[in-house]
Amino acid sequence: MHMVVFITAGGRGEAEKIGSTLVEEGLAACVNAVGPITSVYRWKGRVERAEEHLLIVKTVGDRLGELTERVKSLHSYSVPEIIALRIEGGSAEYLRWLEEGSAGGEKGQD
Repeated sequence: MHMVVFITAGGRGEAEKIGSTLVEEGLAACVNAVGPITSVYRWKGRVERAEEHLLIVKTVGDRLGELTERVKSLHSYSVPEIIALRIEGGSAEYLRWLEEGSAGGEKGQD
């Protein structure tokens, strides 16, 4: 199963650190850092607004648990956003590359 995972981070440095770690450790084939974005959310009974960076992570379902725990260990938030969506289709070549790149960091193509 192929997955896209959304993770928000409080700043570009944190986003880049998380993204690099996930790819370097083979937990994800690719991570895009987008931002800054404006997030509006409810936290402890109040509506908050913050500037964040969004990570779009491509991985496989078998790595999701490990990826989630690794993000929690790196993240500055007590409750980081980690939302996984199943990829229903796409380029067969890209999805094969995604599988290889999420296989522990030893594979992947240029």
